[in-house]
Amino acid sequence: MSKRPLNVGLVGGGKGAFIVQPHQKAIHFDGTRRVTAAALFPDPKIALEEAENWPYPINGYGSYDEMISANAKLPEDQKLDYIVIVTPNHVHYDPAMKALKAGIAVLCEKPLCLNLREATNLVKAVRKYEIPFGVAHTYLGHWTTRFARYIVQAGLLGEIRWVDSYYLQGWLATKLEATGQMQASWRTNPKLAGGSGCGGDIGTHALMHLRYITGLDVVQLSGQLETFVEGRPLDDHFTTYCKLSNGGKALVRASQISIGHKNDLGIEIAGTKGSLHWSQEQPESVTVCLSGQPDMVYWRGAVTPGDGFLPKNVPAELMAEPTVPSGHPEAFHDAYARLHRCFEADVRKWKAGQPFKCDGSKYANVEDGWMGIAFIETAVKSSKKKGAWTPMPKPV
Repeated sequence: MSKRPLNVGLVGGGKGAFIVQPHQKAIHFDGTRRVTAAALFPDPKIALEEAENWPYPINGYGSYDEMISANAKLPEDQKLDYIVIVTPNHVHYDPAMKALKAGIAVLCEKPLCLNLREATNLVKAVRKYEIPFGVAHTYLGHWTTRFARYIVQAGLLGEIRWVDSYYLQGWLATKLEATGQMQASWRTNPKLAGGSGCGGDIGTHALMHLRYITGLDVVQLSGQLETFVEGRPLDDHFTTYCKLSNGGKALVRASQISIGHKNDLGIEIAGTKGSLHWSQEQPESVTVCLSGQPDMVYWRGAVTPGDGFLPKNVPAELMAEPTVPSGHPEAFHDAYARLHRCFEADVRKWKAGQPFKCDGSKYANVEDGWMGIAFIETAVKSSKKKGAWTPMPKPV
């Protein structure tokens, strides 16, 4: 298997876009990946200017069509190994589909696309071409998220009865989009963001955290999509009460008008034997509560298997994942880097003709992305029916 650094192309990310920065830092985190090409903006002239002004040399293209087309003519060691799509939601589907057809692996920002028709087409294309495809649900990259997944899915909390998965922000408590602020403008525009604003932007993260940690799916929901800022066409407050695949219940909720909350993603899971708490704003620890016992706080890098709660056979791979010792905080950029590191492993196997598992255990896959879109469309449908219980569509 080749050890040369993987070549990565960016779709989107120019003119001060936020999400491209953690991605490009994560790409370079291990020295085994590098950004070599980019189509950074819809306007070809600006795209080339942005590439020229990039902090380090890259091959700039006027469009992602040009970048994908040019890739086929490059020497093998210069071809793109995968692309990262960091555009607004309405420009996820087309470059992803074109990259798949051109034989280029894809890591796409969430949500996967605009609607379930597009999502279904992408699922079918990934299966047809058998190419690695990931959806960048950042917070799955925290070591503590993976540790929480192990605790729950090992049955240490017993049968899961209740989950509260939430993502609270306050940055859209005023009509920020009216000032021309780029991040607010596209997120509140139905043509660019899709059928839900707050739900699509951050509610999908809350859903994915529930599904990843518990291994359970939402099978039916009652949704309320609300808009508190006058004149805003999409929801800025999103609440769903859910029935889970094991018979348990859940609240999946999100808000962007909750002043005082910065980036408050969290989850509380209640089982028949105990409960678990995790927060993205304090990502170094997982708290476990058992009846009649003091709360146990497990810190990344300082976990002891066989302590009376954890069994002795905690997976060695999980225990080896922290990159720095306990007390040296991992954070947002480390989470992104872990996603890219795991995606790289599958891309290298695929390039070498070896079996790979895009199974959702290390990063969200295309089926997870499909589930996020199905969840949003079902919530919109339920909300229009005043919160009527509405079944989720069957997976593709």
